[in-house]
Amino acid sequence: MSEQSNAPETEHSPADAVRRYYRLVDDGDVGGLIQLFEPTAEYHRPGYDKLTGHDELQRFYREERVIESGRHTICGLVTADREVAVQGEFRGILRDGREASVEFADFFTVTPAGRFSRRKTFFYTPLV
Repeated sequence: MSEQSNAPETEHSPADAVRRYYRLVDDGDVGGLIQLFEPTAEYHRPGYDKLTGHDELQRFYREERVIESGRHTICGLVTADREVAVQGEFRGILRDGREASVEFADFFTVTPAGRFSRRKTFFYTPLV
């Protein structure tokens, strides 16, 4: 999948904000990535209750997230107005030392100020 957009990108485009998010999370910059979210932002992730706001996001990234380190690769990115859909791969190490490799899809809603008001993640893994 290649990148597609129906609007020209600017320095502060929704796609740029999403790319910056993955750089910050891969670098372990929790403080920086939290600032990409609105104070009342919602994050929906399989296996977790809905996370709302900076405090819950901060706790998730510092304490609950099972990933120790790794890299996200964006395989496809599509924007439509302030919505960004990402298809990607993650490879890394979990906190228990196991290696992880998973495909994912992320959906971001980006405010005009360039901050995320909503993120929803899906993982490509057998469950049923």
